[in-house]
Amino acid sequence: MNNTTGTSSTAGKFASAFALGAKILGKQDSFNLQQKAFSAYGFGAKNFGVSQTASVRSPYIYAEDNWADDMENASIGLDQLLRNGPDDYDGYYLRKALDYAKLEPITPWLGADTAKHYQWYPFINIGHYEIAKQIKSENANITSEPYKQIADYFNKKADTIIGIYKQGIQLVWNKAKQNAFYHGIPFIWCSNNLTTSFAIQCYWYKQLTGDKTFDELEQANFDWLFGCNPWGTSMVYGLPSWGDTPVDPHSAFTHLKNYPIDGGLVDGPVYTSIYKSLIGITLYQPDEYEEFQSGLAVYHDDYGDYSTNEPTMDGTASLIYLLAAKEAAPSKSPPKGETFEESFGNKFSYNHGGIIRGDSTKKNIALVFTGHEFAEGGEFISKTLYKENVSASFFLTGDFYRNPAFEKLIRELGYNHNRLYPHSDKHLLYCDWNNRDSLLVTPIEFMYDLQINLMEMDKFLIDLEGRVLPKHFLPPYEWYNDTIAAWTKDLGLQLINYTPGTLSHADYTTSKDKNYRSSETIYNSIIGYERSKPAGLNGFILLMHIGAGSGRTDKFYTRLPDLIKYLKQKGYQFQTVDQLLTID
Repeated sequence: MNNTTGTSSTAGKFASAFALGAKILGKQDSFNLQQKAFSAYGFGAKNFGVSQTASVRSPYIYAEDNWADDMENASIGLDQLLRNGPDDYDGYYLRKALDYAKLEPITPWLGADTAKHYQWYPFINIGHYEIAKQIKSENANITSEPYKQIADYFNKKADTIIGIYKQGIQLVWNKAKQNAFYHGIPFIWCSNNLTTSFAIQCYWYKQLTGDKTFDELEQANFDWLFGCNPWGTSMVYGLPSWGDTPVDPHSAFTHLKNYPIDGGLVDGPVYTSIYKSLIGITLYQPDEYEEFQSGLAVYHDDYGDYSTNEPTMDGTASLIYLLAAKEAAPSKSPPKGETFEESFGNKFSYNHGGIIRGDSTKKNIALVFTGHEFAEGGEFISKTLYKENVSASFFLTGDFYRNPAFEKLIRELGYNHNRLYPHSDKHLLYCDWNNRDSLLVTPIEFMYDLQINLMEMDKFLIDLEGRVLPKHFLPPYEWYNDTIAAWTKDLGLQLINYTPGTLSHADYTTSKDKNYRSSETIYNSIIGYERSKPAGLNGFILLMHIGAGSGRTDKFYTRLPDLIKYLKQKGYQFQTVDQLLTID
């Protein structure tokens, strides 16, 4: 006998699937999936509870015990349908989704040692991700009252849900960090399905927050599926083609006709105690993994082991999603200091996704000045550049652009063919100084701040003849990580940073700072680098500040005329950042 109590778990799944189909098909929905979605949803709400399978021959059932997550996902699916529908839609289904989310905040198996067969299916709360994603994207640019109050209310709800995702991941991490494989998944029937779903939850959490805290944990679970496990075998039939993968799965297709089922994810290892208690299980061939079996868990590549080696449709479907997500992720930037060679021959150096040097084979250099609070060197710098017929790049914050005291200077810089760029609106610190991967801003905060900066800058660009929109962004404090670089690309800009090797960026330090550098020391570091390195300052992004405030009396900008004259004598061509980083 099963423990069926209602209709919600199955009807909720149908409703969300129909809603997604209707959304994709749109006006071509000749199957009336939208109507079916609402019908199934109503049936799910008719009798709250779970629908478990009925055992006919074998004494095992799919004992699903949760349903709120299914109705939550169905609710947000219907909400997404109606968002583009009638103008009078009041967000009823979003509120229902939030109500259902409260009933099962954390998927119960997360952090647990065991569970029944398919007890917490589909092993991951899909609705949480859809709710948070929709709220965050919909409210990203709402600033006017009273809509902002409403947006803030729902944003807090989304933040709570995202926090719940994190709590669930942390529960698994508390177990995973105790072993070399970072594996905290219970070895129940279909453990690979749980492993796949957990990796997806880590991925979704990172997508919603940009927080890369659990990157290694996510990757370890992904790697587990493809061979980084105690048995040293991929759990995916035929993948990779050159590796150790299942060859004798519990599948009639392969057992009777030798049909390949490439890409099929098998159940995965189970507790040894479960394996020994199963009815009618036997091995038809010698166990090639015998020396790797333990009292904790076993895995067999044998048709007779239906508990660890049977391909599952739902697990494979989840794996397809995970693989697609990995495929769509931006490629990693080269390691610090290494160069990335474009197919057309230009060489740029990257660090954490940001360009830190142009082509080191050409004698070009970009003088870069950043500004936020101070600009006491602005007039001197502007006149020097004009006199020397040199164009420089100025990365200024929104606060700088808004400051009435700096307006005349900014216009003068623009009129004299210098290039204006963004440097954030409020000069935010994006990530922890000691833990670079630890973000201090959300995607919404980052994008909103940078967009405002661009708007303030655009007020000056409009007045310039031959107005050109910027292509590059230099982060505040010159501190960022790969995620910030990726978010910058999402806004159509390329993140850059200064070229390391000199002390030019230390021109803001004061005599009270432990890292204070005098102007003479800074100047000599630039000249010394140019003389001692084979490529000199070729392709350099040389960063200085337009002002350092009254705390520094030894102003480095007064050495700018000498520096420009020296570089000219050495044959350097002065370019803006856009010119330096343009593909020939």
